[in-house]
Amino acid sequence: MSARRSLGRRFGWLWASYAVSAYGSGLGFGALPLIAVLVVQASPARVSVLAALGPAVGALIALPLGPWVEFHRKRPVMIAMDLARFAVLLTIPAAYALGRLSFGQLLVVSVVLATAKIAFNAASGAFLKALVRPDDLLVANARFESTTWSAIALGPPLGGAAVGLFGPVVTVVADALSYLLSALGLTAIRGHDDRPRRTGGSRVRAGELLDGWRHLFTHPGLRALYLNQVLVSGLIMATEPLLAVLLLGELGFPPWQYGLAFAVPCVGGLIGSRLARRVVARYGQHRIIRIVGALRAIWLVGLAFVQPGLVGLATVIAVEFAIIICMSLYNPVLATYRLQQTPKERVVRTLSAWSIGSGAAIAVLSALGGLLAQATSPRTAITVAGLVILASPLLLPRRPDTDRPAPERAERISTIA
Repeated sequence: MSARRSLGRRFGWLWASYAVSAYGSGLGFGALPLIAVLVVQASPARVSVLAALGPAVGALIALPLGPWVEFHRKRPVMIAMDLARFAVLLTIPAAYALGRLSFGQLLVVSVVLATAKIAFNAASGAFLKALVRPDDLLVANARFESTTWSAIALGPPLGGAAVGLFGPVVTVVADALSYLLSALGLTAIRGHDDRPRRTGGSRVRAGELLDGWRHLFTHPGLRALYLNQVLVSGLIMATEPLLAVLLLGELGFPPWQYGLAFAVPCVGGLIGSRLARRVVARYGQHRIIRIVGALRAIWLVGLAFVQPGLVGLATVIAVEFAIIICMSLYNPVLATYRLQQTPKERVVRTLSAWSIGSGAAIAVLSALGGLLAQATSPRTAITVAGLVILASPLLLPRRPDTDRPAPERAERISTIA
């Protein structure tokens, strides 16, 4: 089957590197807030600051990195970002062993991780576009998507068990080592990737900082999909802490049921990502973006009707399963379309702009959701998010006439077969 065909040894190493870091991040999911509470005795307000300020400052730092990464070889940048994350994470167990771990250090670690993640993801998108053939992009993105959901399904429960057995920093060590292994895997990708040439001097110009957003907002299809994604991802992520308060607080769900409610639906991520290639081949890219993009939005309001007990648990699992299967089918199609419609000399800046905008939207909508929940109740805030997201399909592109590949120069990485 086409979805199972080999994409080459170089992609195999890239996928393996992605997988090991994804599983390491799954094991370390929520490690910094957990350490802030258990080790530093941070207040809930400070934990919220850690969750919001680190990614926000990281996004600001990543903004000028986009043009710099654009005009450098992508694989060395990816390796450097992995090694940076490996090094900064190792400072946590070192400080913990010496009894010197502080909240300020956790903030610095959070900023470095957020910055490196944005730069790595942008560089890897550009590297992937050059590494595989255009008609294999969807297969590659679907494989990354399935790996992500399997890591989310298995990592947090195993990480929670490891913390219970070996202490609060063990998952940080595992996460750090996963980045080291990822960097080693990337070094095994043989071949030489071209260094893009900058015209008009070697320094980053101020206008280049906005080139990613300029491309997004001047391309009709990408503009619609960007605005839709910002709204949908922001509202879905904003309901996660509200749902935690509702389930664990008001409804009295035990922690194991809460974990189960989010681990089991991740099976839908494996299903959706494996279907992506098949359904696009049958129905076309634009139709899948329109239909599945709309389906992502209809389920969230169902979380407002969760009740105590097994019925409530089943409701959460069903709603999350429906959301995840739609997201995992939609995400690789969106990622493929985004790469297809972006010239290779703008991929890094476009992906950086996308990540920064999405992160900012999540932060803002999460803050607004928290304020609304405080003024009313978590259930009311979830209901409002579920109703607002129903309008998001109006932002999806209505016509397929923008589905034209971006113009590319003829040269590609010379070692690609």
